[in-house]
Parts: sequence; structure tokens; C-alpha cells
Amino acid sequence: MARSLALLAGPDALRILRERGLRAGDVDVLPGASGGPKWLALAGLDRFLFGEFFQEPRERPLHLVGSSIGSWRMACLAQRDPVAALARGHAAYIEQHYDHPKPTPVEVSAVSARILDVLMGPHAEAEILSHPWARLHVITAECRGPAASEQRWVQMASLAVTASANLLSRRALALQMRRVIFHTAGDTSPFRGLADLPTVHLPLTRENLRPALLASGSIPLVLAGVTVPGAPGGIHRDGGVIDYHLAFDFGPGEGLVLYPHFFPHIVPGWFDKLLPWRRARGINFRRALVLAPSPEWVATLPGGKIPDRNDFYRMPEPERIRVWRQVAAASEQLADELRELIATDRVADFAKPM
Repeated sequence: MARSLALLAGPDALRILRERGLRAGDVDVLPGASGGPKWLALAGLDRFLFGEFFQEPRERPLHLVGSSIGSWRMACLAQRDPVAALARGHAAYIEQHYDHPKPTPVEVSAVSARILDVLMGPHAEAEILSHPWARLHVITAECRGPAASEQRWVQMASLAVTASANLLSRRALALQMRRVIFHTAGDTSPFRGLADLPTVHLPLTRENLRPALLASGSIPLVLAGVTVPGAPGGIHRDGGVIDYHLAFDFGPGEGLVLYPHFFPHIVPGWFDKLLPWRRARGINFRRALVLAPSPEWVATLPGGKIPDRNDFYRMPEPERIRVWRQVAAASEQLADELRELIATDRVADFAKPM
């Protein structure tokens, strides 16, 4: 029988899984990638992980790190009732509506802010900032010079220059932007040693939590940039521009990096999507277990694909809403399979080396 989940494990992760199976207490880091509507394909998996798997008592922190929609998913887990937060977020995201067929960045930002408000609820700041074990990390891209402009042609020219420079090296991203990580981990963040690109670490507060989350999902040219209170510099945009699928060093530690992901491959940055030689591999993923929908399962979805932003243009709104709801419901199959593998201690049997 075709399986719905693809499991990929680095060598250290595979050793842990063979010794002890998959246990919540062994997980140190949970990354969340950019991908917009793609998060609906992980809806069932998130409900299981957030509502069951990670609800066991913990003796050490769990570091949640995400860019764009990944940071919104992680913000759900860091709330007191993560399943309720996910339900609110899924419903609001699926039912988003625009008055114009080609909405402006101002309109898209306004809709996104409303979705985020629904996902967060009235008490999210207090719950996230005082969570007993969840340590939330929200990634944004702080833009400088032309990249900070809200004039469309200037922004397009800036992105073209950055994309061209990125062909030579990811380090060229630093010419116009730098990574900012807003977090609740203080000095214990495992990402404080990141040196692949210029990185600034700032504490999450009541005042900057929602602006940082909104900024983390503010796609260039699609949404307006965001000024985050208390952050130096100017305009913050989608964290996925720099860290599309999060391929950086996940820090020191002996525990697992459990990575629910849309695909069985990981693309470092937004500008790397069309560069097949830029795929994450190697030492950063030695202790990672990637959980991804299998190609066979994806083929059973409407249109044989995971939702993406083109669905807004490809389908009338009622059809898009119906299809997205169908995908979110079908994703329960991923959760059922992982639940069974954990219960029967067979995760290691089905994990393939990365």
C-alpha cells in the first residue's frame, strides 16, 4: 500500500530513532518553512503534533523557528490551546476574500493582518511570551536601500539585482538585507551562532509580536513592508526571502530537529527555488527528521498538487475555498500514519537517509 508520508533522516537522527523511537522529549527544534497556502497540506499533521505529540510534559525547552507561514504555525503551537489556534487560522486563511481581482499590496496586507488577528486571538501575546517550554523564533528580512522602497518598479529592480547576485553566492543577499530573528529564548537560543549571513537577534515583546509575525509573511511586491516596533533599521519583509525552507545551522544539541515540511527537499532561500543545485544537505541536517507528504499522496489531491498562491488566479473563489478545505481535511491521513508509526515504534523502519 502506498504510504502518505515520506520520512527522511540524517545519520544522528536515524541513530536516535533506532535507539528510542520518536519521542517528544527528544525533540529540541521544530522548524516551519515558508510556503503560504502549502501549510494546508500539513494541517492534519500539525493538529496531531501540536495537540497530542507535544502535549506531554517536557523537561527542556522546545525551540520553534519559522519564516512566513511557518512562523504563524509555530505561533499556534506556542499558545495555550494550539489546536484551537490552528482551527481559527485555517478557517480564516481558507476563507480570505479580496474585493478586487488584482488586489494591491495594501489590500493584501490588510487581509493578512485580519487573518493573523483571528489566528492569535485576544490572549496570544501573554500566552506566547510566558509559555513554560515553547520558545518562539520569528524570522524577517530587514531590507535596506532600494529593497526597502514601496515603489513597485524600484522594488522589482532591487529584487532582480539581488536574484542575479544570489546566483553567485547566497552571501550576496547581505548587500540589501539581513536576517532578523525575534524570539523568546533570551540567551538560550540555539541560533545565536549563525554566521552564514548577517543576523540580528531581538526579543519578542507584547508590542512587536504581531508586527513581527505580519512582517515575516509580507511577500515582496505582494504585501507592503512592515516597520516593527523596537527594531533598528527600516522595512521588514518576508523571512522566506532569506530563509525559504530554513536550511541553516540548527545549533548545538543532542536532540532531534523534527521538520514537518511540504516537500522531501529543502530550498535554502526564495531566490534559490529555480536553482536545482541549491538544495539543503550535509551537516546542518545530521539530526533532522523530515516529515513530508509523499508524491503518491499528493497525487490524490485535487489537481494532483499542494495548494499554492497561484490558486487565487487559477480558480474562482468558491472553488478555491472548496479545494483548500478538501486538502486540509485529507491531511488527517498524514497524522493517522505518523500516529500509527509512533505507536508501533516503526518510525526508524520507514525513515530513509537524507
